[in-house]
Amino acid sequence: MPKHLLLFVSLVGLAAPAFAVDPAIKKQLEKLDPSTRLEQSCDTEAMSRINQDSTGFKPDKVIAYTFKDPIAGDNSLQAPGAVFRSKGDWYHLSYTCVTGPQHINVRQLDYQIGDKVPREKWEKYYLYD
Repeated sequence: MPKHLLLFVSLVGLAAPAFAVDPAIKKQLEKLDPSTRLEQSCDTEAMSRINQDSTGFKPDKVIAYTFKDPIAGDNSLQAPGAVFRSKGDWYHLSYTCVTGPQHINVRQLDYQIGDKVPREKWEKYYLYD
């Protein structure tokens, strides 16, 4: 491959977001205010990534603020007190997310799955089936 073409391909890769957003989800996210969009983009990406990983979890909901308020930056969100629901159970989750300036495309996501939330604590934290 010619050097100039290789350089162009490399630069295009750097300009693209790390994770593609489904067009239907993008359209819905664009309707939200920027801070809500940031949180929802990160929650959606966390759910998608956990679903794709070989953990066996199949999340259908992520909540960034259950145990601690998330910390938002200009284009980032730290959610040390998040949870996700998988197969009817809730699990602790902590994640750090970086988006583009429109808060739609997630550029980086690091997460750690914690323990299952005992069912007797669900009511206290407004978790549901």
